[in-house]
Amino acid sequence: MISVKAAKDLISENITPLTPVAIPLSQASGHILAADVYARFDIPAFRQSSMDGYALKFADSEKELQLIGEMAAGTPTNLSIEAGETSRIFTGAPLPDGADTVVMQEKITRTGDKITLQDANLKPGLNVRAIGSEIASGALAMEKGELLSPAAVGFLAGIGITEVSVFPLPQIAIIVTGKELQKPGETLAFGQVYESNSYSLSAALKAEGIANITVYEADDDLDILQNVLQKALNQNDVVLLTGGVSVGDYDFVIEAASRCGVKQVFHKVKQKPGKPLYFGTYNQKLIFGLPGNPSSVLSCYYNYVLPAVKALSHKNNSVTEVQATLTHAYSKPAGLTHFLKGKYENGKVSPLGAQESYRLSSFAQSNCLIYLNETQESFEKGETVTVLILPQ
Repeated sequence: MISVKAAKDLISENITPLTPVAIPLSQASGHILAADVYARFDIPAFRQSSMDGYALKFADSEKELQLIGEMAAGTPTNLSIEAGETSRIFTGAPLPDGADTVVMQEKITRTGDKITLQDANLKPGLNVRAIGSEIASGALAMEKGELLSPAAVGFLAGIGITEVSVFPLPQIAIIVTGKELQKPGETLAFGQVYESNSYSLSAALKAEGIANITVYEADDDLDILQNVLQKALNQNDVVLLTGGVSVGDYDFVIEAASRCGVKQVFHKVKQKPGKPLYFGTYNQKLIFGLPGNPSSVLSCYYNYVLPAVKALSHKNNSVTEVQATLTHAYSKPAGLTHFLKGKYENGKVSPLGAQESYRLSSFAQSNCLIYLNETQESFEKGETVTVLILPQ
């Protein structure tokens, strides 16, 4: 067995980010840019009014002005004003030739086609957006490695970008093993339990924006599992197997992976839950053998799978680490790191009940995992511990 830190380090050492792909901007939200993006035009490409009002020459601001027309947003032809003239103008419209300033419509007095200004604070160029004030042609718009947030997507659309190079989100396979498993909604025969691991894993991945998920089922048969695993390896970037990674007579994951040419990196970690965790690689693809107990599956997912999946797409881990004080004492044997389902609030953390690896009820109520290191046995009330805040 290896330590939790060693396991995490080995996984990190075996991650190769996915090859960048070009995708339409409309599909790019949530991705990380794989190449710099430069503006191809001045934005705005013309002097633009920032509000509804009147366009004029500032030098004429103390005169009575003659209204000669109007400019609306999207106007295909320009207007020209001379000394002593003004034009009605609307937000987003191009400034008429000869104009350099816009006065707010609330700051004028109008009599027929004559206006006088009532704005003592008017300055040259006021309420005018300069050419290239959003971005100049050829300027760097966004750098490689930046997240394409909704605002970033809108910004790039607003400067005319239609396609971007990004690090793709991985395709993920979930292989569920176990003769005893039944689909929710079906009648349970004697000895059967409802399968939940594919549901929790799929939900957790979808919450991270990963939708390309395929769920496979494999009986507790070595040949069947080998065939299913090989298919999953051929079609996906990451394969998650649940169950079958221990040393029982029906635990075939390790042998099936070996038959498929998977290179084992480690098997078994000094932790609870999830001690039988397996990790291997196959042509830069990642294979995780997760224990079958539902609480073990999620604990291993948040500690090992999720950080690896995010790294494939150049994303930061969405599990955050904080320090908190225990609300009451807790004891455990030495030798294994424990991950306790807990509730974190205002700098304090409380271990929940139902910590057994087969029980998900407390995981459903938790918002964190409490990290208790492998060497320490007793943790006192008020003691500071490391807490892993889970994505919600």
